[in-house]
Amino acid sequence: MLTRMMAAGLMAGVVSGLFVSALQQFTTVPLILQAETYERAGDKPAGHQHSSLNVAAQARLILVHSDATKEGDGAPAAASGAEPWAPADGIERTVATTVATVGTAAGFALMLLALMLGSGSQITPRTAALWGIAAFFATGLAPGMGLPPELPGSAAADVVPRQIWWAATAMSTAAGIWLMFKTLGPSRIVAGAALIAAPHLIGAPHPGTYASTAPAELAGHFTSASLAVHAVLWILVGAACGYFWQWLSRSRSLTSAENS
Repeated sequence: MLTRMMAAGLMAGVVSGLFVSALQQFTTVPLILQAETYERAGDKPAGHQHSSLNVAAQARLILVHSDATKEGDGAPAAASGAEPWAPADGIERTVATTVATVGTAAGFALMLLALMLGSGSQITPRTAALWGIAAFFATGLAPGMGLPPELPGSAAADVVPRQIWWAATAMSTAAGIWLMFKTLGPSRIVAGAALIAAPHLIGAPHPGTYASTAPAELAGHFTSASLAVHAVLWILVGAACGYFWQWLSRSRSLTSAENS
């Protein structure tokens, strides 16, 4: 059972990860590259002009994907001579993105299969894809309502509170979906809805001053494209998990029949 789960999860991760990596090259990657040109232009000194980026720096905000991350006393990392590693533009960056996407997809697939096996659900392409849709709501749409995907050069609150809120929202939403669709009784449906709504009533951590080097239209396009790609990834992972699980089951049955 464990061997089949690992094999199905890894195969589903590779197939769906490669497909989504190709999709990213036509959707989110061009937007990120375009935003980085604005970010580099915003990093250039501009005399005594006070841009929104200067205001963000004075407010001690964190610019998403920025190299000027703070260390200890608030000095930029670049000032200390410590340049963070990043893949070079071109083939190296594409390969790094592809490897990261395939690894993420494989992790999603293994987690999905483990949850389905633990719950006793039948693993088919249809049921696994439905689980993938629910997982997208829990890890993509619900957290994205409070902390939408951001382009390089966007101001954001400190990373630790954001990670805590994101994880709490994902777990609360997943528990709420489970209560609403996998259990019976109106009280449990109400409890599930309350769990889904609770993180948004508390509110996600946001910076005191909003700032971005990229135009708002570009940021909005990136948010919608990122969520769409996230949804495609989860649905593909689910469907592929169901397909490879059944394919491995059939192959095992045929091998057992031939050996008997």
